[in-house]
Amino acid sequence: MSNQLKNTSSPYLLQHAENPVNWYPWCEEAFNKAKSEDKPIFLSIGYSTCHWCHVMAHESFENEKTAEILNKYFVSIKVDREERPDIDSVYMSVCQAFTGNGGWPMSIFMTWDKKPFFAGTYFPPNSRYGMPGFPDLLTVIANQWSSNREELLQSAKQIIEHLKNTKSDNIAKNENHVYEALQIFLKSFDAVNGGFGSAPKFPTPHNLLFLMLYAKNNQDSDALKMAEKTLLQMRKGGIFDHIGWGFSRYSTDKYFLAPHFEKMLYDNALLIIAYSAAYSLTNKEIYLDTAKKTAEYILREMTSVNGGFYSAQDADSDGVEGKYYIFTLDEILHVLGAENGKRFAGIFDITENGNFECVNIPNLLKSNDLNADFDDELKRLYDYRKERTKLHLDDKILLSWNAMMIAALSMLYRVSHNEKYLNTAVNAQKFIEENLCNDTQLSTSWRDGKCSENSFLDDYAYYIAALIELYNSTLDSSYLEKAERFCDEAIGHFFDKKNGGFYLSESENAELFLNPKEVYDGAIPSGNPVMAYNFVRLYQLMENEKYRELAEKQLAFLSSQASDYPAGHCMFLVAKMLHENPPEHITIVLKNNSELERIKSKTPFFANVSVMRDNEKYPFLNGETTYYVCKDHVCFPPRNI
Repeated sequence: MSNQLKNTSSPYLLQHAENPVNWYPWCEEAFNKAKSEDKPIFLSIGYSTCHWCHVMAHESFENEKTAEILNKYFVSIKVDREERPDIDSVYMSVCQAFTGNGGWPMSIFMTWDKKPFFAGTYFPPNSRYGMPGFPDLLTVIANQWSSNREELLQSAKQIIEHLKNTKSDNIAKNENHVYEALQIFLKSFDAVNGGFGSAPKFPTPHNLLFLMLYAKNNQDSDALKMAEKTLLQMRKGGIFDHIGWGFSRYSTDKYFLAPHFEKMLYDNALLIIAYSAAYSLTNKEIYLDTAKKTAEYILREMTSVNGGFYSAQDADSDGVEGKYYIFTLDEILHVLGAENGKRFAGIFDITENGNFECVNIPNLLKSNDLNADFDDELKRLYDYRKERTKLHLDDKILLSWNAMMIAALSMLYRVSHNEKYLNTAVNAQKFIEENLCNDTQLSTSWRDGKCSENSFLDDYAYYIAALIELYNSTLDSSYLEKAERFCDEAIGHFFDKKNGGFYLSESENAELFLNPKEVYDGAIPSGNPVMAYNFVRLYQLMENEKYRELAEKQLAFLSSQASDYPAGHCMFLVAKMLHENPPEHITIVLKNNSELERIKSKTPFFANVSVMRDNEKYPFLNGETTYYVCKDHVCFPPRNI
């Protein structure tokens, strides 16, 4: 048995290719079928490593009777949210408007002209917990479609009008965003367990970057304390994989002990940046060690032979969430032997009764021994669990997430001085250039030799940021030249010249009833604040007035959007602080090209560095390679290094 998904390349869609549901990918054929057969559309949006997507698939989409209802009364469409962020963003707004919240799996009921009339997330197979059973819901909607369609269409009209009219004004309500965000973090900070608020706790590394930059600029110990405590607790907790390294998506409790076990490329990229930044600020080895271990996980398990980075690893194995990562005390003793096993268990909180649902998540929350030498034991446990069960890997290569990892490894190189990380970043950029670029036209995803036809703002925004970071680590001006070209392309395709800001989709080719301008930071910063960051950095690196004007316009647009809750816009705040208080500018006058290799290894973690030849403005000192350093409108005497 197979359906219309069998010829797609998305791992998520292929997971459903053998369902008895006659799924279609998002395509005109599906919408035409719904129109010709006078049926509503059931749209299901998710991703391949989503635990509750697996649950609903097993309970409902693999069920013959439920599939029979769907096939008889609906045309069913599956969408991978990671490949089509435009569809996901628009219908997530719909879901939130209907229910007050959102998430995946997302379940949308709509007309063949893409107008939604009902929405939700996960529905169980039978009514429980106040949720209708999915087959019952399908039956009710099918009956309403045939007997009371006008009411459904009126519902669709109202929700679309509501979403179209939900617009923020472009007038900034205040200019105290940075201070107000800091106060929000101070009030919600968990001083005992790290993080902010109660469970669940997400890493949100961009919030920590905001706090660290604020601390650096203002010598603020409270801001640094919040960032450090959170980074340390995450490293000690079960959200960090102490056996195979890397971070899970979030913690289900307030302690950072029990994670939702899926590992996402984007989380690990942003966390490498955050831990690298913490090391550059404090010189504490634990932060560099964490960044390096996370990078080693990526190189070992998430890097393809052709240089691109895979998207995610599943939380589930053998149908059980977290089974791959948990241990019993008996297993530890069996693999490591009694003496070493007891010593390991004592450090990593492994007990007979377990620390999580009668089993154990290795963690260091009760231990102060972060430097114990367990290299041999960790390798044996790593090999053991790989043989014990398997994890599903989402092996598609997403451009925006790859760009995040390129930036992360470039920044890690600048604090570790390990060429391996920079070489990996350079190889990944070459992969993107060869497989996901057609001149300056990008593609969102690649798998099995096929790339998608779509691209979105985030692809350009993050790729530009990656090129800037590669320049900062290599001092190779060709990366800046490429960043400029892609900036021009993004402005041409996504920029709203009338009202400011960037649309998610190309403004001329948007196929849905909304084309959002995403400004809020969720698990990752959205494209608009990343573009603000790019403009700020390009102006500071190139001193081109065009980028100063673009930066100021973009920051003004984002300022109006951030007023209601500044703490939800930390990437914008980072760009704003960098614009108002630039890092030092270092001009290096090279004596010869052979010096470049030596010099690049001395590039600061965060600075604006320009490389040039001897000239009247910047002459050599003592006939040798010379550094000119300026900060806060003050230039210091030139020096040789």
